Amino acid sequence: MKKWSVLSLSVLLSLVLIGAPVGAQDVIPIGVYLPLTGQNAFGGQLELDGIKLAHMEMPEVLGKKVELFIVDNKSDKVESSNAVKRLIEKEKVVAVLGTYGSSLAMAGGEVAELAGVPMVGTSCTNPLVTQGKKYVFRVCFIDPLQGAGAATYAFQTLGKRRAALLIDVASDYAVGLAGFFERSFVKLGGEVVAKLKYNSGDQDFTAQLTEMISKQPDILFIPAYFSEGAIIMKQAQELGAEFQIMGGDAMDHPDIVKIGGDAVEGFIHTTFPYDPSMQNMSPVAQKFTENWRKAHPNADPNVNAALGYDTYAMVLDAIKRAGSADPKAITQALAETKGFEGVTGSTTINATHDAEKPVGIVMIKDGKKQYIDTIEPQL
Repeated sequence: MKKWSVLSLSVLLSLVLIGAPVGAQDVIPIGVYLPLTGQNAFGGQLELDGIKLAHMEMPEVLGKKVELFIVDNKSDKVESSNAVKRLIEKEKVVAVLGTYGSSLAMAGGEVAELAGVPMVGTSCTNPLVTQGKKYVFRVCFIDPLQGAGAATYAFQTLGKRRAALLIDVASDYAVGLAGFFERSFVKLGGEVVAKLKYNSGDQDFTAQLTEMISKQPDILFIPAYFSEGAIIMKQAQELGAEFQIMGGDAMDHPDIVKIGGDAVEGFIHTTFPYDPSMQNMSPVAQKFTENWRKAHPNADPNVNAALGYDTYAMVLDAIKRAGSADPKAITQALAETKGFEGVTGSTTINATHDAEKPVGIVMIKDGKKQYIDTIEPQL
């Protein structure tokens, strides 16, 4: 009997010493699901780079190590659901970061909501991402604000009155943003003279552009992803189009000039209020810019990486304020976020769990992206 007692005690002590139960106490697991392959991989990788930079700078919270679990959602809605399910059920994460792409975020958000685990979106701007959700948040502005910002700038600053829209009907992001631009532009007094469609992956836009040219718009709004947007601009140039072209935040990518060449010169798009070319950066943005250049000497800092950075930092801020890594406590702290100072400006989470922040405007000038204005949208 005595031998069995000693053995039992020895087994118990060995379990404690090897850290099996202690590991769960000393590590805070946070999940990341982003499109690292597929159509949206360019954005997902940039955001992951920003999250990793933030994790490198802030590896601990509440005296515990933060462990990142990263899953590729493959730019697919079903894979997004599976990715979040895996992070929650297998990795036991207390919060989820992501994702780039509103459709992907909607799919993943449903899983996080059912599980009662907070999810913070990076650049998923469609209002439906957070609609009716208790556990889903985002660090980016939403498309009604972005669409209104684009329309306000086009109408009031550029003086445009006749707009055309070219919309990817397979993208929730594109359809939503186009609708919000149209609503605000018309409300301001503008006219939408053409509204044409295409599907994700299309490479030939000459038919749509030819019809648009015949309608004589003075601005074309393309809520496209940068790769297709650059092709649209090249083909518009080849057809002799003279209208101004404007896009949304998904056009914000370092390779847009490489793909579009001189056809993207003068292109304007909305963005989140960060760019390395902006004047009067906040201390947080300055620090991010400096540390990014140290970590990535051959690549300029970018707004997608900044959003990834802010998403991680905001979750850690919520954990600190909650004084706990319990998912429900983190959720409550996220809902109470006011004036969080991130790389992309001051962020307040409102009643619908959306981020309230200004809209930035950038232009391609002399082959380089330049931050030219910050807009308060006329809703």
